[in-house]
Amino acid sequence: MKILTPRMHGYLDYIVVVAFALAPTIFGFSPVPTRISYALAVVHLLLTLCTAFPMGVLKLVPFTVHGGIELIVSIALLATPWLFAFAGEPNARNFYVVFGVVIFLVYLTTDYKAAESRYT
Repeated sequence: MKILTPRMHGYLDYIVVVAFALAPTIFGFSPVPTRISYALAVVHLLLTLCTAFPMGVLKLVPFTVHGGIELIVSIALLATPWLFAFAGEPNARNFYVVFGVVIFLVYLTTDYKAAESRYT
């Protein structure tokens, strides 16, 4: 069921950026998950700003491509604690797993086609 409009998705994208930027301080991450979280905040911000949808600024990346990238990122986030050896750090591990699931659910419920004709 595609209940999220492109605009609603954009608001969520900016919330995700803030969450990745603040999580290391709020949850006391060690250096590795901290660096990854800050990098994800920057990358997600750049992707959002460059996406052709209501909340994008540059309108360079088709919204459907944005969705594909988020699908890949959501799956990668689930594996990140084990790939980067911080699975023993509960706060960081749980944050990455929860955000992997959240981003996947956003992917599943977003109407990516709605922005296609208007911004391409």
